[in-house]
Amino acid sequence: MPVISTGMAERLAEQKAMRRHRLVRRALVVTSVVAFLSGAAWAVLYSSLLSFDADRLTVDGTGSSVDAAAIVAVVAEYDGTSLALVDTVTLRGELLEVPNVRDVSISRQWPSGLAVVVVAREPVAAVPVADGVALLDQDAVQVGVVAVAPPELPLITIPLTGEDRRTLEAALVVLNSLPDDLAAEVGSLSATTQDSVTLTLRDGVVVEWGSSQESELKSQVLATLRTAEVSRGSSVFDVSAPTFPITR
Repeated sequence: MPVISTGMAERLAEQKAMRRHRLVRRALVVTSVVAFLSGAAWAVLYSSLLSFDADRLTVDGTGSSVDAAAIVAVVAEYDGTSLALVDTVTLRGELLEVPNVRDVSISRQWPSGLAVVVVAREPVAAVPVADGVALLDQDAVQVGVVAVAPPELPLITIPLTGEDRRTLEAALVVLNSLPDDLAAEVGSLSATTQDSVTLTLRDGVVVEWGSSQESELKSQVLATLRTAEVSRGSSVFDVSAPTFPITR
């Protein structure tokens, strides 16, 4: 019969004991990690410490046309919800339903706040309507009706509805393409087609702009013509074909 030395038996026993020790230690590590992750998940998802507190809400960018209280009312419905479980996609959709909200972004402010940044629809022009003047934003969306147009807004003498809708939108595209200093000088815009937009400046000067194409070049040509000695006294500037401008 084979004989195992006492030394060999002891070494085998030591190896078995070491394997048991490693298994126990590994099991303890796994148990600890699971317990930690479970505790962290509970803290994030269910603990009141990480729940949204409506008092920690910040709202920016409502401008002059968006009711900030309406924004707060929508977001306040999530008060007490775990910040991790607040569905910002759904919330954004709800905020976009608030009148005059053009766009909105939402970010979590740990441990319990939300930051909402609103892009408001700000009026850029006024259009006469039956009961006053409608205020339009850059997308031709009506943001309100007032009795008298604000003096800083240009008046667009194109109907809001019907076949003239595209012409109105073309006039707004032209207005939005102007440099800030020139846009501030515009008193009114008119057009019979999308390619025949005319600007009347506040000093009475008429600018036949044409379409919205090449607006940057048209602006540069107009600025040059208005300062050049031979043309600066003109009352009409036709830059509809900017490489062949006409003054009279």
